[in-house]
Amino acid sequence: MIKDWSIFAGLLFAYDYSRGLADQLGRSVDFTVARGIDRVLFFGVNPNVWLQQHLNVSPNLAWYEYPLAITYMTHFIVPIGAAIFLWIKNREQWVLYMRRFAILLLSGVATYIVFPVAPPWMAARDGYTEPLRRITARGWSNMGLDTVSKVFERGTAITNPVAAMPSLHAAFALFVVVFFWRQMPTWFRGVALLLPASMALCLVYFAEHYVSDVLAGWLYVALAMWLAKEWEARASSPRRTSA
Repeated sequence: MIKDWSIFAGLLFAYDYSRGLADQLGRSVDFTVARGIDRVLFFGVNPNVWLQQHLNVSPNLAWYEYPLAITYMTHFIVPIGAAIFLWIKNREQWVLYMRRFAILLLSGVATYIVFPVAPPWMAARDGYTEPLRRITARGWSNMGLDTVSKVFERGTAITNPVAAMPSLHAAFALFVVVFFWRQMPTWFRGVALLLPASMALCLVYFAEHYVSDVLAGWLYVALAMWLAKEWEARASSPRRTSA
């Protein structure tokens, strides 16, 4: 048990530490590529700006900001909770889950190092796009969860602020759903898809990510699933088994 979870803890630590160093390795931060892709996808409209203009960024929170704030928080709970569940219930599935999770994490970190991208709130702050407000933490404060809000604010001060493309928030939400897809009852699959869909909405609305970041995160999930499956197929091939 200690060995298994030390690997998991080490993986998460390496992820956090690496993304904190990614913007210190001499690569220039890009402020325009993701923004430009979004404008092409939405016919010249910036979806971050559009959502904040048509929803709510007034001092009084709208009702939908509370479930969106909770959705954002699931990023820190659901992937780890799923790993704990599998470790207890099915160790073989845990290995499959962790292999895909590791590929997803490491490919994301590698991209942050090679191609650091500024998130929308930073691009707006530095004048690369229309004004935006980073409103991620205010829902927690209004729910009386000031500690969570303060932890988020302190965490953003020490982690890599230009780890935007791909969005691992979007990727993790979809990854958990995809991994458990075949085991879900058919009626529940549509409900489960609400998690990645609502995560995508809150990320864009809160100005944490562009839509292109979200799409890249989903693409990385597909890549991680495919690479792990290919590796497992080769590892279990008759030639490899006989050898």
